[in-house]
Amino acid sequence: MYAIIATGGKQYRVSEGDVIRVEKLNAEAGSSYKFDQILMVGGEETKIGTPVVEGASVEATVMGDGKAKKVIVYKYKPKTGYHKKNGHRQQYTEVKIDKIVL
Repeated sequence: MYAIIATGGKQYRVSEGDVIRVEKLNAEAGSSYKFDQILMVGGEETKIGTPVVEGASVEATVMGDGKAKKVIVYKYKPKTGYHKKNGHRQQYTEVKIDKIVL
């Protein structure tokens, strides 16, 4: 069984036992988290939400927080001497999917 969840403006396809990185959540490491925006549940019987599946949720355990690899943003305009270098590291929360509830 799998589910498609929406969190942090993105959609993720998850199954039980998966470990995924989502946009930073306001949760402590080791605590449980419940995703309520379930767009679709698939498996033996597929349920598609309009826009979400009523009564469905995904329970997960928060593994911890972290930062992704640095992305370099470099702006440059020729012949004017303008250049600007900037870096960004996106914060994420790593969660382990425990159970998909219908």
